[in-house]
Amino acid sequence: MEHKAFFNWSSGKDSALALHVLQSQNTNVDLLVTTISSTYQRVTMHGLNRNLLEAQAKALGIPLQLIALPDNPSMEDYGKLMDAELRALKTKGFITTYFGDIFLEDLKTYRENMLIPLGFEVRFPLWKQDTRTLMLRFVEEGFKAVVICVNAEVLDKSFCGRLVNHSFLEDLPSHVDPCGENGEFHTFCFDGPIFQHPVPYIKGELVYKTYPEPKGNDGKAKSDYGFWFCDLYPKRD
Repeated sequence: MEHKAFFNWSSGKDSALALHVLQSQNTNVDLLVTTISSTYQRVTMHGLNRNLLEAQAKALGIPLQLIALPDNPSMEDYGKLMDAELRALKTKGFITTYFGDIFLEDLKTYRENMLIPLGFEVRFPLWKQDTRTLMLRFVEEGFKAVVICVNAEVLDKSFCGRLVNHSFLEDLPSHVDPCGENGEFHTFCFDGPIFQHPVPYIKGELVYKTYPEPKGNDGKAKSDYGFWFCDLYPKRD
């Protein structure tokens, strides 16, 4: 059976740049895999509309597979669901998987612990690269992205809906990672050298949502935390 590779696709800048790195090395990616909310039909954490995600994959020319997750699944339920999905991919000949992670060691370890026991090779094309250098490369090589989610604790809502460009990078507070690697912000990448054509979209309203803080070691939940989302819609001809 032919050995194939899939990319854990977030729809944002890090995934786009990591895919660009792979394609520049003539590394083949056969499938994009993205988790979405089964209730809202949006990309988990990013909040991107499913229709735009599908339009993005079409513009990239790579098949897309969606994994629908229930709202707020327990770690046990999440693990079981992902294990089943990953085993199904393995039976179809997928051996290698890629992520756009850059420096979060615990997240890298978590992914490896989930995938390596199933026989997957796990690769991180951007690992340990300087995040400001990566963002400058992203902008200067012609990628275009819009910020669709910001953590309200670290960024003002005015950053939500902005284009990622030199001005955006200069305006980021010093405590915010240029790539948003700590979850400070998330993006939708709609154009760049890996796209066959731009993905047209229309900006909607800004929406504030709160989520319960996970319980700490003492078993007590902390205060809720909030995010601003910029809703995007497909632009029809």
